[in-house]
Amino acid sequence: MKNIETEIGEIVSVSGNVLTVQLSDSMKSNMPVIDGIVYRIGQIGSFLKVPLGYANLYGIVTQIGAAAIPDSILEIAKQDYSKLDNRQWLNMVLVGEQIGKKFERGVSQSPTTGDNVHLVTIKDLDVIYGGYDVSNSITIGNISISESLNAKIDLNKLVARHCAILGSTGSGKSNSVGVILNAIASKEFKSSRILVIDPHGEYNSVLQDQSNIYKIKVNESENEKNLYIPFWALPFQELLSIFSGHLSDQNRDYIRRKIVEAKIKSVENQNIDIEKELITADTPIPFSLKKLWFELDDFERQTFMERARPETITEKEVIGDAEKLISNEYEPAGVGGARPFLNNNAKGLLSFLESVRLKLKDSTYNFLFQPGSYSPDLEGRVEKDLSSLLYDWLGSDKPVTILDLSGIPSEVMTSISGTLLKIIYDALFWGQNLNIGGKKQPLLIVLEEAHNYLRAGEKSISSRTVQTIAKEGRKYGVGLALVTQRPSELDETVLSQCGTIIALRMNNSKDRGHIRAAIQDELQIMVDLLPSLRTGEGIISGEGVKIPSRVQFYKLSHAPKGTDPKVSEKWMEEKNANIEDYKKLLSFWRNQKVEED
Repeated sequence: MKNIETEIGEIVSVSGNVLTVQLSDSMKSNMPVIDGIVYRIGQIGSFLKVPLGYANLYGIVTQIGAAAIPDSILEIAKQDYSKLDNRQWLNMVLVGEQIGKKFERGVSQSPTTGDNVHLVTIKDLDVIYGGYDVSNSITIGNISISESLNAKIDLNKLVARHCAILGSTGSGKSNSVGVILNAIASKEFKSSRILVIDPHGEYNSVLQDQSNIYKIKVNESENEKNLYIPFWALPFQELLSIFSGHLSDQNRDYIRRKIVEAKIKSVENQNIDIEKELITADTPIPFSLKKLWFELDDFERQTFMERARPETITEKEVIGDAEKLISNEYEPAGVGGARPFLNNNAKGLLSFLESVRLKLKDSTYNFLFQPGSYSPDLEGRVEKDLSSLLYDWLGSDKPVTILDLSGIPSEVMTSISGTLLKIIYDALFWGQNLNIGGKKQPLLIVLEEAHNYLRAGEKSISSRTVQTIAKEGRKYGVGLALVTQRPSELDETVLSQCGTIIALRMNNSKDRGHIRAAIQDELQIMVDLLPSLRTGEGIISGEGVKIPSRVQFYKLSHAPKGTDPKVSEKWMEEKNANIEDYKKLLSFWRNQKVEED
């Protein structure tokens, strides 16, 4: 009797895993009631099943109505429309198979024409969405078609195979990320670790008890910690890119050699365990940038009483100070060939070195050039090495570390964020077989506003590093979660490496096109549903779920800062603003800080 109640039609055409179904004329309603529950037949994205002996094949409805009529029947109908005795058709794509009480993606057998097609009931949905191992899955919300069913994601595949969380502004993207992070952090894991690269400081309030927050200009009452990124950990090209001024190839090589010499001296002073032949300008070894600047600057300024005779150097009129960034000053060169003479070997670097001096004195770059205990003295010695920094970021007893980059100057944001990723990935790559390496303690890196790091066609350090992690990270236990509102700006190679796609409301057709290219061909029509999704609702497809699912995410109690203000409520409030408020605003602006709520 149950089978008769749920039967809705039969298969008339099979093409690969796409089935064309003709609905039965005997159906009394498109909204049958079974066991007191109302079902709707043929909604796009809904499920149907085909019983085959002991197995049930499950498929997703992708088309309904005239668009689903087979071409051969449509040709007949064009000649005589009255011959189309039944106008109720739909197409479905096979996605999984149930044998006994176990559901798996993919099908081991194919149906044939004449096989009956049935509605999927609540009990069937329990089989489809159940069966996740509690220890390696997280619950993130409810299945949209049945709010009594929890939406789960396979954590192993979500992290190891990378994922992308995509949605327009206001679609609930930040909340969805927060829900996923909170679900992982709340599990009984002893050694889970997640690193969030957060350019806007949106997630500081989301995981207050389960996260360490590193930022520039900390609020000590909120238990925030200073974010330091030592300049000496930057690759050579990224370090030079921070300073303005053009350098010739010869001068670039000259500075490279000087940095290598400074790092070799630092290794000798601190007895660092490394072969000198392996030291390059990119090797993360502390050295004094102030001393390097002072020595380069001094060489440019020297004057001599006799040409090409360095022993005839003139007396200093001002004795400089490397620590205070004060230059040595010599007797000015004579005019018209008179003594003293300029240094014939000078490289013409004074304008570049002045930009270095100004950056070193700029307080907005203190996180880089004066990184607390990681600051080298003039001999290159440091209180704390890079191991302490990595321990703080990756070795905490709290599962989540948030690196809030909101205080970093925008002109170096790409370079700094890329360097962060490179430091972390390189460390886990070379330590892959240690207990703290990625193979034995995997790491999930969450990249908020991922399009800033990963613009298509760009060759920046951030883009190169993310591409490397996307292609090779899974082998070394480093997973990526890309979060963006502009998937069309992402590198397509990286997006294609994301095994799980979580797509929220997306209005832009160009962005939807990129999502369509990243998911299973036969299910691409589901992308057309994206503009009609509710806030906080998304379509999840790929390896993290057993079957493509439309999910309503939970709502976080501590919403991310990116949540839109409720305009009507805020405008109803009386503010009584005065000039003192605007003076305070100006002070915050000048000091580059935001008052905490």
